[in-house]
Amino acid sequence: MFRRRLARGGLLAVGALCSTVMAQAQTAGPRATALYEGARLIPGDGRGPIEGAAFLVENGTITRVGKKGELDAPAGAARLDLTGKTVMPTLVNAHGHPGFQKGLTYAGENFTRESIVEDLNRGLYFGLAVVQSQGIERGDLTYQVRADQQAGRLGGTRLLIAGRGIGAPKAGPGAAAYAGIAYEITTAAEARAAVQELAAKKVDLIKIWVDDRNGRAPRLSPELFRTVIEEGHRRGLKVNAHVFYHTDAVDLANAGIDGLAHLVRDKEMDADLVASIVKRNVYVMPNLGGAERGTYTELPPWLRDGNPMMTLLQATVSPEVLQRMKTSYAKVDTDAVARARERYAILQRSLAKLAGAGARIILGSDTGLEDHFFGFAEQRELENMVKAGMTPAEVIVAATSRSAEYLKLANTGSLAVGKSADFLVLDANPLDDITNTRRIAKIYLKGVEVDRAALGRR
Repeated sequence: MFRRRLARGGLLAVGALCSTVMAQAQTAGPRATALYEGARLIPGDGRGPIEGAAFLVENGTITRVGKKGELDAPAGAARLDLTGKTVMPTLVNAHGHPGFQKGLTYAGENFTRESIVEDLNRGLYFGLAVVQSQGIERGDLTYQVRADQQAGRLGGTRLLIAGRGIGAPKAGPGAAAYAGIAYEITTAAEARAAVQELAAKKVDLIKIWVDDRNGRAPRLSPELFRTVIEEGHRRGLKVNAHVFYHTDAVDLANAGIDGLAHLVRDKEMDADLVASIVKRNVYVMPNLGGAERGTYTELPPWLRDGNPMMTLLQATVSPEVLQRMKTSYAKVDTDAVARARERYAILQRSLAKLAGAGARIILGSDTGLEDHFFGFAEQRELENMVKAGMTPAEVIVAATSRSAEYLKLANTGSLAVGKSADFLVLDANPLDDITNTRRIAKIYLKGVEVDRAALGRR
């Protein structure tokens, strides 16, 4: 468990410290007025960067954006010089699963408020401001965490929830830690009832599983997933799907699915499916990171001492867990790696096709799977998306404004007048190298600097 040492030498559990630290940013109120000057500003909405930018923040909201020297600071405003830095929006992830890992264990009994908050704190340390949980949630814990964040009693990465996902019998999430969570439906009446129950609990979206889960379950029939989609839309909720097979993705797009939580994995997406996704405005989460981790024949660069990513991991993950991750690469089955590379190449080619066609690609990284840590997974996903053929500018849009758009977050995701002042201050330009999104100097939420050092210390 993370523990944080306070300045006076006292010791608090991570959840309590999160409330202490983040209350300063969320309940004490933002700095009334501040003018930030001199940085390169990446809006995150597809517009080009502004060199030597200036932007004014008043009561947590961006009220003016321009060039340094063009904006005057109002009387009493603070002025912050960011010359030499790059500013971009905080990250927004549409696919996460908080709460199941505690140290070296990954189990259902780990799903506690403390574990959920620990994940959210770690995510914020890496620059992740919002995460959408995707349907693997026990009881009311995530609802309570969301309510406490909305009330300003709790900080960390902002959590959006899907409650319990929906699938055919035995077709829900596969790990033992997730047993018994998903709704199991066999009739249209059960499909509607599940959606109605979730809507009554005010989830942020609906998650469905449609494939046969590697042969262990029946597929969710088109009749049933159409019913879920229609009922969700009737109640103002988007519906997104865990998908594996190309044919299911075709049927889902035709049925009006809002988002695909994965790329198809049995074959490369063909031109007709890509065109259908674009025509119907289906949002797609590449979810590359899990598959990419199996493509190495030796220790990956990001797990080597001295690598910037490893430095971030060492600040937020226990040495025992990091050693286990390293050990997993000590003896590699080269044949298995070759097969993994073939499967991964399918994902890369599909993503390149989608990007080339102008599809609505968003950040979705299956964060929270075992050793796929909050913050780390998102930052790795950005790099993988670029390696698959997207430009850094495209990836930044996907990970900020486009994801916010999908999640109906009107006030965040880009740096523009009227938006919340949620931004990263970076030491280098991610348009030159996307891994520079990890070179975080400061994080601001609603115009207030986050105490990142407190989030990062063990």
